[in-house]
Amino acid sequence: MGQRDRKISTSILGAIFWPKESSVDKPLSLLARIIAFFSLFQLPLARYRIELFKKLRNDIWEIDEAEYTESFRSQSNNKRTDLIAIGDLGYSGSTFFTTPNSKYLIKSLPRHFEQSFFRTRLLDPYTEHMSNNPASLLVRITDLLYTPSPTFGSAIGTAPSHHIIMENILYGKSSCPKPLQKQWETYDLKPIDYFYPERDIAGGKLAPESVKERLVDKFHDKVRVTIDQKEELVATLTNDTKLLQHANAVDYSLFIVRYPYSLTSQTSDPIHTPPGVGSPWRTGVVSRDKKWVYRAVLLDFFWAKDAFQAQALTGLVKLWNALQWGKKPGPMSITTTSDEYRQRFLKMVDSIVEVEDSAGEPSGQTRVQAPEV
Repeated sequence: MGQRDRKISTSILGAIFWPKESSVDKPLSLLARIIAFFSLFQLPLARYRIELFKKLRNDIWEIDEAEYTESFRSQSNNKRTDLIAIGDLGYSGSTFFTTPNSKYLIKSLPRHFEQSFFRTRLLDPYTEHMSNNPASLLVRITDLLYTPSPTFGSAIGTAPSHHIIMENILYGKSSCPKPLQKQWETYDLKPIDYFYPERDIAGGKLAPESVKERLVDKFHDKVRVTIDQKEELVATLTNDTKLLQHANAVDYSLFIVRYPYSLTSQTSDPIHTPPGVGSPWRTGVVSRDKKWVYRAVLLDFFWAKDAFQAQALTGLVKLWNALQWGKKPGPMSITTTSDEYRQRFLKMVDSIVEVEDSAGEPSGQTRVQAPEV
């Protein structure tokens, strides 16, 4: 871990072990504000809406509070230790860490419009949705960390001002022997018939090839499950994406993890499942042929269609299209409407999940009705 990552890790751990929430009644002292402002990497972080996230963790998802805090300590000596950096995994420039026990993933939100959308528009509906649907496949966000006062580091981009802490559905992989860990596979899936301006505008030179290759995954297989398991998945995602449609969100993805079913008999201990109350698609669904175990959650629902940045990029895309002399690249993930994106997303899900029909033949059709829009 480099010095920058180590300092960011220290900031995150400070917020977890010394929880505080910015308050108008208890402003930071002048000296504290000056020190905070000139911080470049180790920014002072606080936990946003502490009681709301604690209710989600304890009452809704049944995550033990003591165990949650201990996840941020070293498992060998029960002391605070650096988080585990896993690099820059996205076009947005987000940095990622895991807790020492791999139960939780920490992702930075470097773009202001994503932070603002989640805090001001999505958080309360998200909380209500999770309260009414504990088995929801929206990824479980257990904490939001933020800088309660302006900092020079966040202004110039040397360190992120916001981080979300969320469940890690890859939990259990690190406890497998290292040769077996390579058999775990992940897919970050979006409707592939969309045109992605981040990838394609200006000859595809807006981002490094390593990032563009990760922008849209392709799943060259089928998720082979029973009709009941598919219906449960589609029904849950239909309900979850209805919330996102009402919030005018687009560009979210289905994150699928799969590992060979044979691993369950090759390890001395059972493969661990993500923390909190379980649901089949979160803890693991075994394929019909007993070849794979699947997990799935819905990720990256922070892009608001009506945000200023989205509208600005929509204008850029339209200008770029006008210069293509009549060529039409097809529908675009960021310029589409939230209801169209939802329909295409659910169609994608339906297409990759395969069940058997009454004659025992593979079929992609289910008894689930078309989603409400």
